[in-house]
Amino acid sequence: MKRFARLFEEVDATTSTNAKVSALQQYFRAEVPASAVWALYLLLGKTRKRLITSRVLRDIFLQISNIPEWLFEDCYAQVGDTAEVIALLIRDAPLEKQAALDLPLHVWIEEVIPQVKQVKSGEELTQLVVSWWAALNEFEVFILNKVLTGAFRVGVSDKLVIKALAAEFQQPESVLAHRLMGEFVPTVEFYESLKSAAEETHPPSRPYPFFLASPLEEEKFQQEDMARWVAEWKWDGIRAQVIRRAGELFIWSRGEDLITEQFPDFAATFSQYPDGCVLDGEILCWQYQTPAGETRHMPLSFNHLQKRLGRKRVTPKVMQEHPVHFIAYDLLEFNGQDLREQPLIQRHDLLTQLLQQHPSPQVSGSQFMHFDSWEALTALRERSRQAGAEGLVIKAVDSPYLVGRKRGYWWKYKVNPMSLDAVLIYAQAGSGKRANLFTDYTFALWQGTELVSFAKAYSGLDNQEIEELDRWIRKHTIEKFGPVRSVEPLQVFEIAFEGIAASNRHKSGISVRFPRILRWRKDKPAQEADTLEAALKLLSQ
Repeated sequence: MKRFARLFEEVDATTSTNAKVSALQQYFRAEVPASAVWALYLLLGKTRKRLITSRVLRDIFLQISNIPEWLFEDCYAQVGDTAEVIALLIRDAPLEKQAALDLPLHVWIEEVIPQVKQVKSGEELTQLVVSWWAALNEFEVFILNKVLTGAFRVGVSDKLVIKALAAEFQQPESVLAHRLMGEFVPTVEFYESLKSAAEETHPPSRPYPFFLASPLEEEKFQQEDMARWVAEWKWDGIRAQVIRRAGELFIWSRGEDLITEQFPDFAATFSQYPDGCVLDGEILCWQYQTPAGETRHMPLSFNHLQKRLGRKRVTPKVMQEHPVHFIAYDLLEFNGQDLREQPLIQRHDLLTQLLQQHPSPQVSGSQFMHFDSWEALTALRERSRQAGAEGLVIKAVDSPYLVGRKRGYWWKYKVNPMSLDAVLIYAQAGSGKRANLFTDYTFALWQGTELVSFAKAYSGLDNQEIEELDRWIRKHTIEKFGPVRSVEPLQVFEIAFEGIAASNRHKSGISVRFPRILRWRKDKPAQEADTLEAALKLLSQ
């Protein structure tokens, strides 16, 4: 635990990528495999069940400390994390210090921490947790608290962890990224298998790392030979891999969540596909529309898809009201053979043949659109919303399927966002490092003489603007509702969003997708902000 705590402290204390990678590599070199594999599991943010809620942890601390609840809440408002607040305050708590528990990380996770599941009363739980706090230093208390609450996060990306591991094991990063995709059991055997140069037999459920597009560099791209490129619609769903192996079906999201059970209506469709194939694509909710008498497929808003996500059981009613469709972008594996090194055009031809052999209204292939000039590409992009898409993905026909966001092969070229000028009416403090600043904002549009809230946003301002707005909010607060403040309706901001949909859950009757602040309209009085009628016009379009 102490070695892992030092690692956590080192990577959290620096913004240098090289320093983080170096600290990680040194840790993996020195740590025993039994603990290193658990460190890897935690650093990659793999799923761990929450053993104690933050509220219970807070209540335990209040029982054994001299700190009043109001002071703890004020501290939380500044820090934004219960585990960290307790770690910071623990040195002033009247604890009877115990001998240090200098146990390896794997012993803590496999033997010590699971004891909380065996306690039979709240008093026993308090005694157990307090005995651990008394035997650890402040930083170790913080790590323990984060593991207990199942909310372990560290200031280092998966990419950097894999980079450090690849350097230490002398393995290609792409190979390790694949081996670490999805869930894994953190055993010594698994950790040792990461070092192997031999081609492994991976579990049938394991997905491939996703290849991601980068924002298009317009000026540079105009110099390209357009014959080398094709365009596809960029759909607003969830990116997913559909895997058929060992007679089973697995569906993984880009966030490495196994979501097969949330889409039971795909089971019959994909069970017809041959073993040893992996498709990369997009899941959307879908419907038939008939504009001007022409029947065609059209995607439903992301709100429909959200009705499916996170459910333990998807009922026939939900499936009927929110029907799903899979748009296949790529074929990554066929007949058990990894196709990722083959050129895109060859993979796409194989994909087309596979879809033709197994036709289904639930599955379609993404169609390549060709263009011979920059002007033709921009004209194509302008048709995105008419097609129900949010822009284009532009791909080189000879591109392999790589790992992560590698520039130069795939580009995303989104349409300009919709935007409305709205009035700031509520503000709330952020969390973590922004816990002492008001960074979460609610914006409203005019409906007659009344302001109606329509969106929340917390990104788009730079640090200087955040601090300036924070000072203004504190001086112009009208009322306080717990952590939320209502403010004088004076400040106008241009709010951008990717999509708009009708919603009976919101007073405004609409919901917007990915709202963020484009700019602070200091030049515009609140009376000139946009109306709800303007938002409804965008919806009708």
